[in-house]
Amino acid sequence: MSSDRHVPSPTDPMTGRLLEGRYLMGSRIARGGMASVYEATDTRLQRTVAVKIMHPGMGDDEEFAARFVREARAAARLSHPNVVAVYDQGADDGTVFLAMELVPGHTLRDTIAKESPMSPAKALALLEPVLSALAAAHRAGLVHRDVKPENVLIADDGRIKVADFGLAKAVSADTQHTATSGVLIGTVSYLAPELVVAGSADARADVYAAGVVLYELLTGVKPHEGETPIQVAYKHVHHDVPPPSALVPDLPPYVDALVARATSREPGLRPADASVLLHQVHRVSNALAHGVRDDPELTADLTPLMLARAWEEEDAGETGRGDTAPEMWDEAEMTALMARSGPEHTVTYPAAKPPPVGPPATPRPQRRPTRPRRSRRGPILLVLALVLALAGGAGAYWFGWARYTTTPGVIGMVQAAAETRLDTAGLAFDYTDPAYSETVAVGQVIETDPTAGSRILEDGTVTITLSLGKERYDVPKLMGLTEDEAQDALLERKLAYDETVLKFSETAPEGTVLRSIPASGTTLRPGASVDLVVSKGRQPIRVGSWIGDDIGDVLEALEKRGLVATVTSEEFDDQVPEGGVISQKPRSGTLFRGDAVSFVVSKGPELVEVPQVRASPVQSAVDELEALGFVVDIVRGSSYIGLEFVFSSDPSAGEMIPKGSTITLNLV
Repeated sequence: MSSDRHVPSPTDPMTGRLLEGRYLMGSRIARGGMASVYEATDTRLQRTVAVKIMHPGMGDDEEFAARFVREARAAARLSHPNVVAVYDQGADDGTVFLAMELVPGHTLRDTIAKESPMSPAKALALLEPVLSALAAAHRAGLVHRDVKPENVLIADDGRIKVADFGLAKAVSADTQHTATSGVLIGTVSYLAPELVVAGSADARADVYAAGVVLYELLTGVKPHEGETPIQVAYKHVHHDVPPPSALVPDLPPYVDALVARATSREPGLRPADASVLLHQVHRVSNALAHGVRDDPELTADLTPLMLARAWEEEDAGETGRGDTAPEMWDEAEMTALMARSGPEHTVTYPAAKPPPVGPPATPRPQRRPTRPRRSRRGPILLVLALVLALAGGAGAYWFGWARYTTTPGVIGMVQAAAETRLDTAGLAFDYTDPAYSETVAVGQVIETDPTAGSRILEDGTVTITLSLGKERYDVPKLMGLTEDEAQDALLERKLAYDETVLKFSETAPEGTVLRSIPASGTTLRPGASVDLVVSKGRQPIRVGSWIGDDIGDVLEALEKRGLVATVTSEEFDDQVPEGGVISQKPRSGTLFRGDAVSFVVSKGPELVEVPQVRASPVQSAVDELEALGFVVDIVRGSSYIGLEFVFSSDPSAGEMIPKGSTITLNLV
């Protein structure tokens, strides 16, 4: 499985779990409709793997769980460099999982988004390993059934691998012609017509999907688009894939022919399996490599030809679909098909049985005596044929036309009015589940089956669909959830997650949602995008160094930053002025709002009173002053007569001066 960047949820119950005592689960790297994929460590073999886990509740469906388990057994049979390897399968306390190869890189969908339309040579180079993987599967009797760009992984080193054989089935007499649980498996944009109509699939369904992928590589768009999946499926059944040259005019004709061959709506006109298509791709790649602009012979070989259907084939029970397929079903019938595709609802196209035509018998001369007998039987047979034709025509008229009426139009009517109109027309009515509508008000009819103007038996039943009004959903309350939980909550409301905006928060733990944009309670259309504002945790605040600064300025500055400044003590300091910071704790780094920084503040130098030393012997005065912390300077001036007594001091006795100051003594 491909490894994409994903922000792990700190509260994801799967992250950190040890499955079966072996697989240590990491962050989730992908999420699908039926399962999620996590990066994990195989602690037994010390390697990184991808672990695919069925979504909670899926395992309650025993048939689905069994199919999930069969994925490992089927895919593990494939050993091919272009197939994602499946290592293990197991169940741990209700959690069913697969361990498979982890492929760091991106998907073919990313390549299409960035590089398509691309040259035919490059498109075929990308498709070739995909077909090689499918060919190996087809040789093993497996059908992928979900070939699409998202399931084609491109590793960082350029290797191409096909992933998710979880929907593959072993081709057998029991499974070849059935859908699974009545539900169509596969992505609608790549479904072969026979999968849509009857739920049956063989290797040619994978060939069809590969042809659609080739079309997308060449043009950058899908061949059939629609507002709903059923509209897309309808087009796959009723419309051919258009030639890619309609959008990219310079493509060689044999490239168009290759796409047409692979995507033929008639399975019998497609390559029998991926290995046959791979051979045809090699022929086209060779022509491209030699710069051949047009090769009529190659084009003719690849162009699908409508096969003639003999009368004997129909007698043998074979039926087929001709060029009249676009008129077979309307969209309502297609909806019913999509809902009930299964063994008991397999649908095939009716084939018209042509009347036998042959050359008239030429009578031989030697049989002339028999002519009168034939001439007598001729009128009788003619009359009998006419009678049968008239009876058959009357019966056909009755069964095919006379007993039918026209379905009245009730779209837009309220329920009571619609029932009255249908009752007046002699028709019964029934109701299906109501549906949302952007244009029809609540309680009014948005759809009927059959549709207005369609033929219906005179006592038939019309199924009515009532409107629920516009489909709208309120943005749920997301504050306090983890990012993953918030995304899940949006998906449950049919809203789309767009992007995450990170913001500091003093109250919300890191990784939790602070709010959404738009805000909770805002009413949105389904699929509307919602941004999440997620906490980065508390904002760190730089402390800084304040040594020597005035404590008043420091207190004011730190208060603005949200920190608490406290003075733990005051000390005399000969170097730092009074009120200045002598030391702080912490001395640097960062803190959070409300944290404290403690300071030792200077009281300035210590002041000491100068003692009276006048008339004292010089040595006695020096000892006394130095004991008090002063520095003594002795001056023998012009009045000095050699007595060695203090005549005066500067500063004078009684003054308060800083400890360590110099006192000058004048001697006599």
